[in-house]
Amino acid sequence: MKTRVLSAVAGLCCAFLALGDAKVGQPAPDFTGTDINGKTHKLSDYKGKIVVLEAYNSDCPFCANHYKTGAMQGLQQSAVSKGVVWLIVNSVNAKHPSYRKPEAARKEFADFGIKATAWIDDNSGTIGKLYGMKTTPHMFVINQQGVLVYQGAIDDRPASSGDPRTARNFVKAAIESLLVGKPVPTPETQPYGCGVKYAE
Repeated sequence: MKTRVLSAVAGLCCAFLALGDAKVGQPAPDFTGTDINGKTHKLSDYKGKIVVLEAYNSDCPFCANHYKTGAMQGLQQSAVSKGVVWLIVNSVNAKHPSYRKPEAARKEFADFGIKATAWIDDNSGTIGKLYGMKTTPHMFVINQQGVLVYQGAIDDRPASSGDPRTARNFVKAAIESLLVGKPVPTPETQPYGCGVKYAE
C-alpha cells in the first residue's frame, strides 16, 4: 500500500514537472489560442495592456463557487472596464466529461454571465502546460510590458463554498497596483483548486 501511495505521489510530481515554468519577473511566454467563437488571440498582440489568464473548469467546485457567487464575474467586469484583457483558459482535454465543445461553452459563457474578454479552448493543453497551470483556478497577471508579475491563487481563501468576496484577492491587488504604476504587493502564491484535466 505504501509503495502504491509513493508511486502515485511520484507520478503527480512528474506530471507537474512536465509542465512549463513561467516565472514571475520574466517575459510571459507568448502563445496563440483560439476562443470559443473562432477568434485567434496572440499574447503579443496585447502588449501595452494588462492581461489576466484564468485556468478554468466550472465542474471544479472551487472554480464553480467563484462563479456561483458572482465574485469572479464581478472581478472580471471591473478589470475589463479598466482596459484589462481577461482570458479564460480551459485546458480540459476533449475526451474528459468536463470538456465543453464551443457551442456548450458559448451557452455556459452566457448562462454564467461571464465578463471575461474571451474563453480560450485549450483542449490540447498547450497554453496550460506552457504556463504550468496546475489547478482551477490558477491565475496569472501579465503587465503592460509583457512581464509576468503574478501567478498563483486568486485569493487567500481556499474554499469551495461561502463568499469569496470576503477574502484578500491577489489578482485584484495586482491589477490595482499595475494601474497606478506600483509594484505588485504579492507576486506569487500557491494555487488551490482541482487539478487541470490534461490529456495523458
